[in-house]
Amino acid sequence: MYLPAPFNETRIDVLHALMRARPLATLVAQGGSGLIANHLPMQTLTEPAPLGSLRGHIARANSLWKEYRDGSEAIAIFQGPQAYISPSLYPSKKQTGEVVPTWDYAVVHARGSMRFIDDADWLRSFVAGLTDAHEGSRREPWKIGDAPAEYIESMLGLIVGFELSITSLTGKWKVSQNRSSEDQQGVVEGLRAADDEDSVEIAAMLASRAP
Repeated sequence: MYLPAPFNETRIDVLHALMRARPLATLVAQGGSGLIANHLPMQTLTEPAPLGSLRGHIARANSLWKEYRDGSEAIAIFQGPQAYISPSLYPSKKQTGEVVPTWDYAVVHARGSMRFIDDADWLRSFVAGLTDAHEGSRREPWKIGDAPAEYIESMLGLIVGFELSITSLTGKWKVSQNRSSEDQQGVVEGLRAADDEDSVEIAAMLASRAP
């Protein structure tokens, strides 16, 4: 990933926070027929230190768990908020006119090797914990025990778990840090006035870094 120094985010807690807030990642791995890409919700764990690990599951019918080359590197890409940046947001537009549109975004790349887990007890514990985490904020959370035991057993038989031990964690926060302080403030104000959550979140990211 092209990563100019101003956009490099290295704080592990910040990277993990984005990964947990946006858990649907693009997982790219090497298979026997070439690169395989899947879009999967993942659980981010802090252990093992210092970078942590990822857990998830795929359909048993998905060829990834059979094609994956043991020991090869895989990468999970977590896409954070993104927003189009109009040149009209820059005060410097009126001064020089030397401005062009761009796109601001935040993204995390987690690299490591994978292992697949075909164990009913592990899967049941993982799925139950994942469900509790995502249902916890609901008024009436659904729990795995709400469904018939036979049905859950049949569903568990249709999936395979995986764990990715993170060996490299890279964050790119491209949020107009390379602009002048005046232009940065113009971007913050313009994005705050937008009516979408991503723009407001990008504005907050830039405001926290603005000089």
